[in-house]
Amino acid sequence: MFWIFLLAIVAIAGAGYMLGSQRALQVADGDISVLHSRPAYHGGYVAILAAFPALLLLCAWSVISPGMIDSMVAGRIGNLIEGMSDIERNALLRDARTLALGGLVAGATDAKTDAAEIYRSLFQSSNIFLGVLIALLAGAGLYWARNQVAREQRNRQFVERTVMVVLVACSAVAILTTIGIVLSLIYESFYFFAQVNLFDFLFGLQWSPQTALRADQVGGTGAFGAIPLFVGTMLITAIAIAVAAPVGLLSAIYLSDYASSRFRAFAKPVLEILAGIPTVVYGFFAALTVAPFFKNTGDSIGLTISSESALAAGIVMGIMIIPFVSSLSDDVINAVPQSLRDGSAGLGATKSETIRKVVLPAALPGIISALLLAISRAVGETMIVVMAAGLAANLTINPLEAVTTVTVQIVTLLVGDQEFDSAKTLSAFALGLVLFCVTLALNVVALRVVQKYREQYD
Repeated sequence: MFWIFLLAIVAIAGAGYMLGSQRALQVADGDISVLHSRPAYHGGYVAILAAFPALLLLCAWSVISPGMIDSMVAGRIGNLIEGMSDIERNALLRDARTLALGGLVAGATDAKTDAAEIYRSLFQSSNIFLGVLIALLAGAGLYWARNQVAREQRNRQFVERTVMVVLVACSAVAILTTIGIVLSLIYESFYFFAQVNLFDFLFGLQWSPQTALRADQVGGTGAFGAIPLFVGTMLITAIAIAVAAPVGLLSAIYLSDYASSRFRAFAKPVLEILAGIPTVVYGFFAALTVAPFFKNTGDSIGLTISSESALAAGIVMGIMIIPFVSSLSDDVINAVPQSLRDGSAGLGATKSETIRKVVLPAALPGIISALLLAISRAVGETMIVVMAAGLAANLTINPLEAVTTVTVQIVTLLVGDQEFDSAKTLSAFALGLVLFCVTLALNVVALRVVQKYREQYD
């Protein structure tokens, strides 16, 4: 029902805009020059006052009503849940809510069915009550705002301030989300480092977070040396960038300066199709085609290549991120002023010399940004590594052997039911914090390089 009410509020806002604009024309007697603000601003004024209070009510109701309804249902079926533990009571209410919403649950009992009927009744009453409140609030706002429209009313300032507040709020959401992610990583990592020494985590050479069944077994308390994960991540990322950087950059140079417009119109969309292929498909391709090809080729020449290798994962990952490098670099190179190319040609430079000595230095900041985006994409990739490089945390720089990455281990540690007070699960947050710090350092280094080598032109 939330989306139905939201659509209704949007429709009311549209009606308020039309009524406000018409009202502005009426008070101006058709001469809009006598109005302080254009009719569109008066329409926006009415639409905002009609929709915004109702929207706030809808959001507040969506947050508050589920808890209130749960409490009311628990009060009505108190005799049925008497003696139950908190876990059993919550499970019963969850299943009853699912039944009330038309879902299916396993082992539906009489208590769940009775609770589901109460849920349905309360849901219907809640929706009716909310609909009436929204209609009254929106109608009152629309009526009052329409009657306030006058020639001298400064509705332009009101609408523009409101839009500014919305833009600031959207920006704040992005900033607060980033801050929340960082604080959550730090908070959980603090508990992890209370159990595992920071030095052992950052510089340990063995990664085995599994807890043994007996204390006398090897790794009974887990081994949390993350160096094998960092080395595996850097190895696969280096292979991927070694494939994507030259291919993507040279493709961008060809498409921007050498290819005909007809070939460019065909080749660039085809190249960008690679960015739309799901990563799991790349994983299938790496596991079923590339990895067996390398293994069979190695066997034929007497070279031992693992069936799951960093080489296979890195090459396929490099193919995946080629569009990031190529497309962004192509846009940046095309943004270099044509006057620079013409001036270089006028001084007698060849096209290749112009590209090497004029175009690429001018486009260097954008190219570095493209490479940084590609590196971030490679560092965060999971499916290709799982399917082509494996889960083994081997400390090696041999691309022919199986390795794993930080992101793969994070996923592995958080799959299934976990206890968030154990070092095994908390290590995923520590890995995420280190990955965040590494990415931040890459951004800082890239920013410094851009500031040092950036060339500005009029």
